[in-house]
Amino acid sequence: MTKMEIESHALLIDGKQVAAASGESLPMIDPCSGQTFAHIAAGGAEDIDRAVRAAQGALDGAWGKTPPVERSRILQRWARLILDNFEELAMIESRDTGKPLTAGRADITATARYFEFYAGAADKLHGQVIPYLDGYNVNVHRVPHGVTGHIIPWNYPAQQYGRTVAAALAVGNAAVVKPSEDACLSTIKISQLGMDAGLPAGALNVVSGLGETAGAALSSHPGVNFISFTGSPEVGTLVQQAAARNHVACTLELGGKSPQLIFADADLEKALPVVVKAIIQHAGQTCSAGSRVLVEKSIYDGFIGKVADAFSKLRAGTPEMDLDCGPLMNATQRDKVVQFTKEAIESGVPLLAEGQLADGLNPGGYWVKPALFGNVPRDHKLACEEVFGPVLSAIPFSGEEDAVRLANSTDYGLVGSVWTSNGDRQQRVARRMNCGQVFINNFGAGGGVELPFGGMKKSGHGREKGFLALEHMTTTKTIVHFHG
Repeated sequence: MTKMEIESHALLIDGKQVAAASGESLPMIDPCSGQTFAHIAAGGAEDIDRAVRAAQGALDGAWGKTPPVERSRILQRWARLILDNFEELAMIESRDTGKPLTAGRADITATARYFEFYAGAADKLHGQVIPYLDGYNVNVHRVPHGVTGHIIPWNYPAQQYGRTVAAALAVGNAAVVKPSEDACLSTIKISQLGMDAGLPAGALNVVSGLGETAGAALSSHPGVNFISFTGSPEVGTLVQQAAARNHVACTLELGGKSPQLIFADADLEKALPVVVKAIIQHAGQTCSAGSRVLVEKSIYDGFIGKVADAFSKLRAGTPEMDLDCGPLMNATQRDKVVQFTKEAIESGVPLLAEGQLADGLNPGGYWVKPALFGNVPRDHKLACEEVFGPVLSAIPFSGEEDAVRLANSTDYGLVGSVWTSNGDRQQRVARRMNCGQVFINNFGAGGGVELPFGGMKKSGHGREKGFLALEHMTTTKTIVHFHG
């Protein structure tokens, strides 16, 4: 066994690595085998309280006095340390989540980019001067919320950490992070690098533990001034309710059922690999996964036939095999996806194609084959509910009005794409789609840090990424000076 396989990981509170108050730990399970390969501290309410108090102490002390330019320099150093430890972090991320090593490397590249971007933005968030009555000087300042809570999901732990924590620290908040108990080793390692980069004690605190204990304690803590949460709509509701009792605002990113609209005049050769990748990335365990492909009837059979051929060639395997996708994250998620596909087949929805599992995989892993279903009824749960697995639903439409109606027919509104060569239609359809991001003749655009990201409807509210994230991580203070 390697060191990573037997290592135990402590909490990070007030600049120190400490054990959980309970003294207990949680196993980290390898999704490729179902076996324990590491342990994390099982933090709880007492640990969250210590972390929040440490964060407030940092705001009252060294971190609160750190000017924007120095916050920028810390984040710049942090980004460099992430890149200096690139291969180790990529291997940790892939091992923890089961995703192919190429995907793990892409995630760490993106994580470093978040820190670079927000390092550059830290000293460029300006206020306003408002013209007012004679004898008055009015200034509107952007100020940090204070202590921010960050509940990180298991699908992209490093990236999600970077996009929310880097933005919060850039504007001067002090952060308490509750990473997922299913995958958090990259988060812990990157947090240690933050201390090496020069973060004052207490500016960043990490409390691993179960969602129902540590996560619930963070959401409801009266000393937390803002919450960032990514996860399911059901848990998002609980987080928002807990925060509301303290009148605390939230950014919630809660999943999607993202449509990819393929019109007859689209460049189908360019669309095909993007459509497949949009659902197969991280085995479909992506909030913005393109899980519905909506195709104009006149080209439906031909295009979906090509999608089916591509699906039949997909293979799932371990990170080091570096195939199209890995396993699902845990047994619960695997069983959920298997149940979705089983019910679809039993209800008569055509299974058009399946990918394959690589030879020699551990049978204890959480493996599922990528699956393409065709002519999915519009009211079927496969067309409406988030599967969070490598399952693509193909649905035909007739004309632009029908396409827009179908695209907007679910409770979600996170991401969508429009494939057409008609410039007028590109704009018409994109403007009418009820989602936070719309891509024209592409999907995802590399997950750019510069692009504001967030949902409508049950996909949540608030925005991450880009400069809008800095606005959400701050509030305004208006100072009115009467000088006569």
